[in-house]
Amino acid sequence: MVLKKKKEIKVDVLVFDGPIVERLKGFVDEKEQNIPSLLLHCLQLQDGVQQIHCIKQIASLMGNLSPDYTSPDMVHCCLDVLTEMYFSLNSKNPLKKVLASSLSSVPDQYKPHVVSCFTHRLAEDIATEDPIKYRQVVDGLASCLENFTLGTTCVTSLFVESLQFLEKVLRTFQSQNRKILGNGLAQTQLMYDLLTAVKLSMVLVQKAQGPIQSALQSDLQSPAWRSLCELLSRFTDLVLDANLLQNVQSTSAMAGILYMRTMVKDPEKLPKLVSVLILSSADPGDLPDWVRTCCGSLYNDPPGTVVVYMCQGALAMLDWKNGNLGESGEELLLGLLTVLLHQSSRLKESSAAMLLSRVLALWTGSALDVLTSCSSELRDQLNGCSSAMGKLLDYVYIHWEHPLDAVRHQTKLVFKNLLQIHRMAVGSDEAEDSFLSDLAQSLLNLEWHSKGKYASLACLVDCVGSERILAVDRTIPSQILDVMGDQSFAPYASNLLEAMFINHKNQLASRSEENCWLESWHNTWVSPLLSRLCEDNIDQTTYIIDYYLPKLLKFSPESLNYMIDILQASASTSLGSGNSRGALGALMACLRTARTHGYLRFTENYEWNGKASTLLIQQSLVHRHDQVRVDALGLLCESHWSTEVVSLDEMNLVLFSLKYNLNCQSPSIRQQFCYLLKKLFCRIQESSQVLFKVERGKKLNNLKDVEIKGDPTLALQQYREFMVSITNCLFGSLFAGSSHPTRFSSLTILGAICEIFPEEKGSCHSVFQFVTAVGESHVQVLLECISNTFEEVKILAFDLLIRLPPSVLALKETSKLLPLVQAAMSLSTSTKHFDCVTASYLLNFLIYQQALLSALESWDPTLWAQIESRPGNIDCLHFIERNSFSVIRCLMSQLGSEIEQAERSLLQAAASFPMYGRVHCIIRLLKQLSLRELSMVSEWRKLISELISMSYRLSAVVSPVVHSSSPEGLMPMDMDTEAAVQLHMIMNEIQPRDTNDFFTQPRLLQKDPHSQPLPEDTVPATTLCAEMKGDEVPSGNVTAQMVLVCCWRSMKEVSLLLGMLCQSLPLQEQPHSPAGLLTVDQVKEMGEYFKHHLLQSRHRGAFELAYVGFAKLTEMLIGCREESLHCLPKRWLCSVLEEIKSSDPSSKLCATRRSAGIPFYIQALLASEPKNSKAGLLKMTMNQLIALAMPEMNDESENKSTIPQVHALNILRALFRDTRLGENVIPYIADGTQSAILGFTSPVWAVRNSSTLLFSTLITRIFGVKRGKDERSKKNRMTGREFFSRFSIPLTHFFLNIWNLLPTLLTAQQANRNFTLVCSSLFLILTSSIHPQWTAPILHSAWHLSSLSS
Repeated sequence: MVLKKKKEIKVDVLVFDGPIVERLKGFVDEKEQNIPSLLLHCLQLQDGVQQIHCIKQIASLMGNLSPDYTSPDMVHCCLDVLTEMYFSLNSKNPLKKVLASSLSSVPDQYKPHVVSCFTHRLAEDIATEDPIKYRQVVDGLASCLENFTLGTTCVTSLFVESLQFLEKVLRTFQSQNRKILGNGLAQTQLMYDLLTAVKLSMVLVQKAQGPIQSALQSDLQSPAWRSLCELLSRFTDLVLDANLLQNVQSTSAMAGILYMRTMVKDPEKLPKLVSVLILSSADPGDLPDWVRTCCGSLYNDPPGTVVVYMCQGALAMLDWKNGNLGESGEELLLGLLTVLLHQSSRLKESSAAMLLSRVLALWTGSALDVLTSCSSELRDQLNGCSSAMGKLLDYVYIHWEHPLDAVRHQTKLVFKNLLQIHRMAVGSDEAEDSFLSDLAQSLLNLEWHSKGKYASLACLVDCVGSERILAVDRTIPSQILDVMGDQSFAPYASNLLEAMFINHKNQLASRSEENCWLESWHNTWVSPLLSRLCEDNIDQTTYIIDYYLPKLLKFSPESLNYMIDILQASASTSLGSGNSRGALGALMACLRTARTHGYLRFTENYEWNGKASTLLIQQSLVHRHDQVRVDALGLLCESHWSTEVVSLDEMNLVLFSLKYNLNCQSPSIRQQFCYLLKKLFCRIQESSQVLFKVERGKKLNNLKDVEIKGDPTLALQQYREFMVSITNCLFGSLFAGSSHPTRFSSLTILGAICEIFPEEKGSCHSVFQFVTAVGESHVQVLLECISNTFEEVKILAFDLLIRLPPSVLALKETSKLLPLVQAAMSLSTSTKHFDCVTASYLLNFLIYQQALLSALESWDPTLWAQIESRPGNIDCLHFIERNSFSVIRCLMSQLGSEIEQAERSLLQAAASFPMYGRVHCIIRLLKQLSLRELSMVSEWRKLISELISMSYRLSAVVSPVVHSSSPEGLMPMDMDTEAAVQLHMIMNEIQPRDTNDFFTQPRLLQKDPHSQPLPEDTVPATTLCAEMKGDEVPSGNVTAQMVLVCCWRSMKEVSLLLGMLCQSLPLQEQPHSPAGLLTVDQVKEMGEYFKHHLLQSRHRGAFELAYVGFAKLTEMLIGCREESLHCLPKRWLCSVLEEIKSSDPSSKLCATRRSAGIPFYIQALLASEPKNSKAGLLKMTMNQLIALAMPEMNDESENKSTIPQVHALNILRALFRDTRLGENVIPYIADGTQSAILGFTSPVWAVRNSSTLLFSTLITRIFGVKRGKDERSKKNRMTGREFFSRFSIPLTHFFLNIWNLLPTLLTAQQANRNFTLVCSSLFLILTSSIHPQWTAPILHSAWHLSSLSS
């Protein structure tokens, strides 16, 4: 465990001034500090926390004021100032609550004045007509009603005016929402404002019940009654407004029921009114006039979601306890259940499914409240054997494996409450309850690969007991442990096991006073666990240790000794194998878990005193299986107490383990190994602070009465020696030629040491500082690691280097920096991609060096002189920004000249100076900077503009290759002896080649004798390390693949650069604004650039990476406040959909290659929609695409183009695969399945191919990704009940239509016979993933289709 740092409290400073402050100054006593002087001092403070302390001091003085105080005017003035301060503060400011508490504590004789001040201020605020101030006034009213007695008194005295104001606010906010539809940010803020106002209206009515009832009894036509009716009508409009978020609609429904409850005098009539509105149980003419006027629109066939909102309001706002609603309330309760279950079969959207599950859980809670005092008829209808409870149980079976966690959780709660409802309704002995017995038997008969089974059984255990379940089969614990090899089932299985062994122990203990039952309990729950740990495959038992073992030890710590005794007895003989732990490995796992959770302590007086000998641990550290070694190391490193001292034996064992585990080949084991050592270092650091305190106490003789056997000074010395030894060992493993796993592990551990033991100047309580163990040779080793081919090694080495102080790096001299600059610039134009990555990390390291500018000037004085915008004298704090600016300028200057040469000869560029390396380095340099906090704004703005223009030039050079329709953009070589001068000449000379050797043998290009030497020609042969050496491809040897790689990597880097600029740079919203680096026009140009390349690129690598940049752009546009930019995604989406539908022959959209970049383009536009929105763009797009993808089966027109259908099928496939769209695409799965199956009726191969891909994607989307080799894997299945409930309505009609068309299909052309064969195969594929329940009819149909077609 690691101690958490206490969060610093940040409080905004209150700045307050005005005439009342001048009035306050007149009461200030300069000789003596009185309340006015303190208050004036508080207003002058510049720290919010200090203001809070000052207000508390003032409150203390005011609470002690004597009744005969000589100057009441002074007190009134102070109270006026405090009141103004209160209303000037934001509602979230902690100072506001302190002021409320202070005003509440004033003496009673001054409270009327406070009430008068508050009432006057509230009346002024409520009378405002400025919509901009509405939210501020709402917050003020809400804060007065929140645990503030004086504020509540003031608001309730103005309850009529407050109700009128709230109706005006709700009407205004709703009107504003209609005007800003599509503006995500503005709508989100407005939704929050609307929700706050609705909640305030509910709180106000609840707080002001007394005054409201008094007003209503005196006159039903009073202003209070009219205000309540207006608000009730407004709530009805809000519930029916589909443009509002679900939270606003559901809260408005609850507010409407609350207001009806307030306005109805007779409580027994209220359930009937609600029943008429929600259940349509009577003629609306029977309703009172005011109800028809305010809520009549709810009776006219409202949407299903609105019905659910009203049900939620009735369940939450009506008083169901103690039978207060009478018989009509019982009828309403049953009617609500019927309505909710009916809606569950109709509402398919994920948000509606979550809402419905919550409301059903709320219904079960209300039913439990009603059952405390209800009629016998209701008890019979709520019996578990009744039809109503049977339907509710069907809902549980359908949704207990729902894809959404929230729905599964609520379903479990529904089932748990259902069992309680049955027990309360029956009230008989559970041992004789046939319903519970049958339910337990049916659940046990289900296979263990049903996740819902575990939660249901766990709930049932509390009702029937573990012994009744074990009586059915004593091997149930072993069966559950067998399932825990799968991580997806492990949490559910462990929860069930926990519920069962807790209940079983309680049952056994209740029948016996002694512990004679403990052996039986161990045999049932512990022995199967030990058997699995010793004998089963280690990978299968990992999750048993993670999920089950800690719960078992937590409930029964005494079982640990039982486990250790059994395992130690055979640990020396049962060492395990490459697949099983054996007793030794099981012992390590148990000891590690016990120590981690605090059930064992292994050190005493700074020495090893563990349950296992060091010899056994040493054997485990070199075990043949990785996981046993990890468990042994975890035993040494982990501890429940973060300050537990690390003993010398533990440190020696850790050093011993380094020799054998640094070169581990498994990435996951390497991660665990490094993580455990990091925990050990944290333990050393925190325990060293304790040791320092003990050492200091001994020196000061403050611990005379405390017996300390260990020597803290010796323990600290051992710590230092251990850290030095481990640091040297890790640096020594970074020798030339060391393997990647060794380098990764060593650098990761060194990074952890550097992080935990930083350089602390002047600190005398640091046991170790990493920089003291680093020398110049170590720096050289880290620089060599930057040139490693694995990027993760580069990252680790780079992070270490930038943490080292300049004194350790020893790179202050220009002569030492110059070779590094030369190597970086040379590698940035290499034809090997990993060299470019090396250059980027090297340049990012160099910008942290003060002498970089002089090194750049020495590297190329001519280039340095040509750079126009060099930074002037910049503050030393911004030297990194200055260095980055200069390096980017140098790279851009070289890139510009290379682009000019590429425009003359792309072949020469691909062979000698591929330009993507320069762009890659620029991207890395920009990512290192805080681009929103730059100091050289004008210089950066000019540089960014030039960089964007240069990116467009580079893209124009390489785009013809990646847009080429030849396979993968392959471009044959130029056969002329001289290099092509312009790119269009190369494209015109493309000639087909039929031999393979053309694409494998390079073509030699002659160098221009008058050309200048390339940068590579001037680089010295010696480089940083051996890994930077190697034979470069001669600049004249060019293959088609080299041209292609140059072009698509260049396109990739340009796309990433533009996307990063859009996402990271601040926007210059006004043309001449001093803030911002990116203009609106530049953003629009980038959008057109991405649109062009995504819709026209043929090369997958090009449009996939353009998609990454375009996705960043769309995210920025959706969150942009500039209206001209915010509307672009919707406009682009509508435009491309219209182009797809038009099937214009002149369209440049690619219909081959699975529609190329079109699906990516639409994915980026849809995925950028805010998650809390109504997903309007997605719904519009899905409806249009499904209409295009689903042709009429009797459509015999031959001239109709199939290109739109191909595009629609390919785009649908991409959208169904996109995880970011989540459950929002689930409602369209049924229509998508129909589109895929109907696609096989097409005579066009492209349609049939796209339909096949779409159908495969849908099977995966419905049943999940197949993670096992078994084609009929139990994990990728769904119960027939669940499948046909989620997709039955559309798919059932479709299957019936296919069945009715069979005679026509079988007598028609051969293509339709093939279609019948395909349909039968697809049905079989579909039903093979469904559990046997309810599957027989469809299987029979598929079999009949197959037999008839044959």
